[in-house]
This record gives sequence, structure tokens and C-alpha cells, in this order.
Amino acid sequence: MDDDYLDGVLEVVAAIPPGRVMTYGGIADVVGAELGRGGPRQVGLIMARAGGGVPWWRVVNAVGSPPQRHSSEALRSLAAEGCPLTADGTRVSLVRAAWSPGT
Repeated sequence: MDDDYLDGVLEVVAAIPPGRVMTYGGIADVVGAELGRGGPRQVGLIMARAGGGVPWWRVVNAVGSPPQRHSSEALRSLAAEGCPLTADGTRVSLVRAAWSPGT
């Protein structure tokens, strides 16, 4: 992925407020609207390779699950920020926690 796309993804993730989340697809939509390319898989690749400097735990999949390899750490961080989780505590309540730039 090119530097413009990488920078766009990291900028969007850095802007997600504490206690809120975005999905990989939501980030891809925002960045894609500006650059005309990319998708959720590209966002996931960028987060896996270069997302350590941004609040990566605020990025979840389409059902509200954090990255599988770092699920416990992500859920702890989200809970500490007051992010609404499902009753079983294993996912984010996207209805209540989803965020998009400009909202």
C-alpha cells in the first residue's frame, strides 16, 4: 500500500475519540472517499504492520470484535475508556460506540 493510503488510515484511527470505535470497513470508506482506493483488508494490513503508534484497540471488525491476537488487551483498553461492550464483554456494542469523522 502506498504512503498516502497508509497516512490516511493512521490519521483516521488517531482521530477516533476515547470510548468510540470504527470498523475496518468504515475506515476504508473514509479513506477511500478521499483517495479512491483501498478496502477493509488493506486497513487491516496497515494496522497490523504500522498501527502501533495510534489507538489500534479502537478498530474492530464488522461485528465489533477487536483484533483476535490482541483481544484481551484491546477489550481492557476499551472498557477503561468507557466504551460500551456487549453483555458478555467479548465485543463492542457497535450501535452505541460506532464513530465516524464529522459525527
